[in-house]
Amino acid sequence: MVNWLIRLIRKIKNRKGEYEEMAQDTNISTIKGVYVNREISWLKFNERVLEEAQNENSPLCEKLSFLAIYQSNLDEFFMVRVAGVKSQIASNYTKPDDSGMTPKELLSALDKKTHAFMEKQYSCLYRSILPVLKKQAEIEFRTPEKLTHEQRAFTDEYFHRVLFPVLTPLAVDSSRPFPMLANKSLNLAVRLSSKENKGEKCFAVVQVPSILPRFTELPADGDTRCFILLEDIITDYLEELFELHEIKAVCPFRITRNSDLTIDEEADDFMYEIEKSIKRRKRGRPVRLELLQHTDEDTRKFLIKALNINENSIYEVQGPIDLTFFSKFANIPGCEKLCFAPIRPTTPPGDFFGYTDIFRAIREGDRLVHHPYETFDCVVQFIAQAAEDENVLAIKQTLYRVSGNSPIIASLIKAAENGKQVTVLVELKARFDEENNINWAKKLEKAGCHVIYGLTGLKTHCKIALVVRREEDGIRRYLHLGTGNYNDSTAKIYTDLGLFTCNEQFGADASSLFNVITGYSRPPEYKHFIVAPHGMRSFFEYMIRQETENAKKGLPSGITVKVNSLVDPKIIELLYEASKAGVRVQLIVRGICCLIPGIEGVSENITVMSIVGQLLEHSRIFRFENAGNPRIYMGSADWMPRNLDRRVELVFPIEDETQKARAFGILDTMLSDTTNARFMQSDTSYEHVDLRGKKKISSQLTFYHEAQARLKELQSIEKDSVLIPIHSAEE
Repeated sequence: MVNWLIRLIRKIKNRKGEYEEMAQDTNISTIKGVYVNREISWLKFNERVLEEAQNENSPLCEKLSFLAIYQSNLDEFFMVRVAGVKSQIASNYTKPDDSGMTPKELLSALDKKTHAFMEKQYSCLYRSILPVLKKQAEIEFRTPEKLTHEQRAFTDEYFHRVLFPVLTPLAVDSSRPFPMLANKSLNLAVRLSSKENKGEKCFAVVQVPSILPRFTELPADGDTRCFILLEDIITDYLEELFELHEIKAVCPFRITRNSDLTIDEEADDFMYEIEKSIKRRKRGRPVRLELLQHTDEDTRKFLIKALNINENSIYEVQGPIDLTFFSKFANIPGCEKLCFAPIRPTTPPGDFFGYTDIFRAIREGDRLVHHPYETFDCVVQFIAQAAEDENVLAIKQTLYRVSGNSPIIASLIKAAENGKQVTVLVELKARFDEENNINWAKKLEKAGCHVIYGLTGLKTHCKIALVVRREEDGIRRYLHLGTGNYNDSTAKIYTDLGLFTCNEQFGADASSLFNVITGYSRPPEYKHFIVAPHGMRSFFEYMIRQETENAKKGLPSGITVKVNSLVDPKIIELLYEASKAGVRVQLIVRGICCLIPGIEGVSENITVMSIVGQLLEHSRIFRFENAGNPRIYMGSADWMPRNLDRRVELVFPIEDETQKARAFGILDTMLSDTTNARFMQSDTSYEHVDLRGKKKISSQLTFYHEAQARLKELQSIEKDSVLIPIHSAEE
């Protein structure tokens, strides 16, 4: 099977289909100054996240949360992207990328920018957040020397009762080598001097326990709520861990390891190979060492030698090290007024109002749900009802990322126990979710589900659930097609769209797709679905070229696209050609954008907008004017080479006229955003919308208020009219 799949993938990549007839070779690197390096563009995105921490309109605790998000994003960037660049240099790879930068040039630029951004991060914390937090909210972080007598008694009791039994001091000497420290763990390097052998220098490491909260609330000091960091308590009592030595210096530090997995996809036991790779990740080479400013020089040299790390990989910060803990601090009880007003999903979604039988609702028409403004529970209930419905014969679903306590997986297990045919593709290669997915895969298999681990050479990233149901008029297929993961946790903070349909041709395409994923079926010519890797690139290239040709003929033309990332050089080149032909191109790109708008003679007709706000923009939407008959699509794919060429992705059309109009409206609302939107300039910087003469509009709040208003209107109609049917499963 493995060899067959490899041959299939190669064949797919070489296929010439309907959409490839107009294909032309492009080489964007021949045009200087029109392509932004991917890593540099990502740093610009993370800078926009940091700007939200500085935004005067962001509530105080939300500013802390944005700092935490910035830190978490940067950690992953080092673990994967920076690690990748360093690996290229180590292997003597010197070829410039499409922006013209060699790996060495890129690493130098990344070092410079990340150092500058981290300085900006801590400047924001100490100048813009903590003083205001103390003054306005009477909340303060304290160090041991500033504790009151009562607070000192509290930390003494906390250390001896909670901390001391957990701590393990690790001496480093000729018989005890430097310990293998966990990736991203916070540690204390301790320089000691023996009390018995005066002048003898030695070192030890104490890991700050990640199992305990990073911060602890102290007894209040008057009206001031006080907190202390875990590492500060440990430092204050270190002498009790090293009674035979004198403590000369204590230096907090944190290492970030290369965490990109190298997987042998042809291994006989793929799950075992993934598990081995996860273990190797924990021992990955350090790519970053974070230290406090003014770290003891002897200890600094000790860490550099022990970790075999160079000076360029050292990041000295004001402290505290690792600000991700602020994500939890931002949610402490009593600080609700310092946070954004919560976005509470409307229940039920407007399209499902009046129905208890989800299948009946879908039979009566396509349903479009916009998360998190409308509840994700309808997706959960779709699978839950299918699991219990005696007429359901089979459930097929792809899973990329799920929550730690997934109700969807619980329903799939229940369905198998109820005798349904359940097939689940669990993508084991989903980065940093590998362990979670392995655990779920084992539980699903144990329950009797047919579990597929993914395809050789490809990640399966499409979001699709298929329910096969026996009905009076025959077999009917019900579908959920989405832009986001089947994750009930992230669905509360990620913006995504989901389409429910029982369109027969969509159902036929879905069955064909699952047959390709699970068996030996040849990839078909789908009637409606656009599927990577064998047809999506050629489809999008064709659609862009078609808009270009329409503009040249004087026909209505235009391209409006919302994606998370735009990287693909060929797609970018075609968008430039469209712009030169007069096509208006409106791009909403949350993160990485390698295209540059506003270049004279190249991209004058292109705008690039990035929306960064309370929620994480995650949906993908594609609109083409199509000579006056607009077509709109949604799906899982960004415009990146990996999505178009190395993943199983799904993009689907919105064909129901009501839902099509709604989808158009969603794009229009996003384009009208003047609050969270920034526009990319021709120098690649991003600027907020000039509000002079304009109304302040937040697209995210607009969607939320529209969802609430729609539900209230439906409730009012139901209350005033006895003619509104309430459908139930019993009918």
